[in-house]
Amino acid sequence: MKLTKKLPFSAEQTQWYEEARAKLNPQRLQKLLFDLTNIHSPTGATREASEFMAQHLQQIGMKSRYYPMSNITGNVMAEQRGSGGGATVLLYAPIDTHLDRVPGEEILTGDGQEADLQPYAQQVDDWVFGLGSSNPKAMVATLTEVATALLDADIPLVGDLILGMADGGMPVDISARHAGMSNGVIHMLNRGMYPDFAIIMKPWNWVFHEEPGMAWFKLKVYGTLGYAGVPHNLPNFRSSVVPAAQVITELQQWIVEYTERNTSGVIQPHGWIAGVRGGDVERPSFPSAVTEIFFDIRVNPRVSPADVKAQFANFVDDLKRRFPDLDLDWEQYGSVPGGTTDPDNWIIQSCKRGWEFIEQRPHGMPDLLAGQTDGAALRRYGVPTARIGWPWPATGAPLPVAEGLGGMGATYIPDLMPCAEKILYALIDTLTRPRHELDL
Repeated sequence: MKLTKKLPFSAEQTQWYEEARAKLNPQRLQKLLFDLTNIHSPTGATREASEFMAQHLQQIGMKSRYYPMSNITGNVMAEQRGSGGGATVLLYAPIDTHLDRVPGEEILTGDGQEADLQPYAQQVDDWVFGLGSSNPKAMVATLTEVATALLDADIPLVGDLILGMADGGMPVDISARHAGMSNGVIHMLNRGMYPDFAIIMKPWNWVFHEEPGMAWFKLKVYGTLGYAGVPHNLPNFRSSVVPAAQVITELQQWIVEYTERNTSGVIQPHGWIAGVRGGDVERPSFPSAVTEIFFDIRVNPRVSPADVKAQFANFVDDLKRRFPDLDLDWEQYGSVPGGTTDPDNWIIQSCKRGWEFIEQRPHGMPDLLAGQTDGAALRRYGVPTARIGWPWPATGAPLPVAEGLGGMGATYIPDLMPCAEKILYALIDTLTRPRHELDL
């Protein structure tokens, strides 16, 4: 990893940055985060949250608009124009949550009683809890606070600032609502949100220049419809469930090997078996003729989903050769390519300068990444994009939170403020210069 390109602020830029930095207000950020978390916004149903943000951004002095995608969902974009001759920078975050919290989701969440899984906000001291309060709503609130501080300080911008918040940012496919897999950000890019540079805020305290895509697969293990009352050696009955256990063990090992084989750059494309489906809980006497295994593996930007498909096909062919009694079929039912930006690009280097200014240390090599965001879509559309974040998950929560990923809904406000300062640095660095200084 190369050293960050040094470009010190001028005396004026230093003054502007400190003036804007002094306007950052953690209490104001927390209030906005609480109010936004209190608005339930699952993927494909974000209208109320997006309209709320459109109104809020109007109130802070930006020109904002709500962009509907259906009668229950849509996106928001706000703009603050500079004096002219500079670059356009997009601050972006999704606004949808990965869970609906409807009956039946307990298969995903367990009992789901923890504070971070509730579709409403709770506040304890400097903490905000509630579904999505950390990811994505802490990002929405933090980016809004950065813009608010910039406007409050009346910084003489040359370039234009855009805030974008879109539905569909979660790695899901809600078919009934035609939502997920970055459909919202693509909708916005096609409707005037196209910038020179973008900064997307997401967890982890690094600057990333690239992100993976996704490949979703379904394996079907075939047998015959059975009956619990027949002996196990009956020649005309073949279980689909028991062989599926063997397939799962082999698949898990292949995923680990796939990750090792496809790691490069700052991407380590992990994957996990998400679930197994078969049978009918109301008919336990009848073993299912088909057992499905479905999973997501991440796609390095230097590897296409088609290549991943070919790698998986080789695995299945080898599995059939080694276990000829298996009756298998498979399909790739989701494919999202990764995206990368030249690490020497202005916006990557500017964000790293901001990171190093606040952290007071060299950025160095970040932790390898497997998390997918709309940043990949922005990059695929040709927008140089930096991903920057904060330490995650928050530790020491005063309320019970789910282990593992949970509801991504426990936010400690002091954790967000250094990230806000880093983003603000990049904005001053970029928006107070003419285009010719930015390699445009």
